[in-house]
Amino acid sequence: QVQLVESGGGLVQTGGSLRLSCAASGRTFSNYAMGWFRQAPGKEREFVAAIRWDTGSTFYSDSVKGRFTISRDNAENTVYLQMNSLKPEDTAVYYCAADHRGNQYYRRSYFMTGTTYDSWGQGTQVTVSS
Repeated sequence: QVQLVESGGGLVQTGGSLRLSCAASGRTFSNYAMGWFRQAPGKEREFVAAIRWDTGSTFYSDSVKGRFTISRDNAENTVYLQMNSLKPEDTAVYYCAADHRGNQYYRRSYFMTGTTYDSWGQGTQVTVSS
């Protein structure tokens, strides 16, 4: 059973940075894709970024491209989301997700869909003050 544990959330001022971590366990993840989603109060869940574990190919939403960077550490089975130039509209609970078929796909549209993913973490709160 896949377990995903997020950490690194917190309170930061506009323009600041945070790095989120997602520690993955329970499987060999070489065939997986990992994604980050976020959900603000009263809003729908939103795709943020994704990465294919095998190739390291990355995918981003237009709203974070150029500010956020997703990466993975194979040895630690951990996925990171480096968030720079944070804005108040980035405030949300951030969730890590895993897709066991991720190595079969290459289109951003596939990874942007929440139902693609079959395992989810518990979420970590990110609050950006203005």
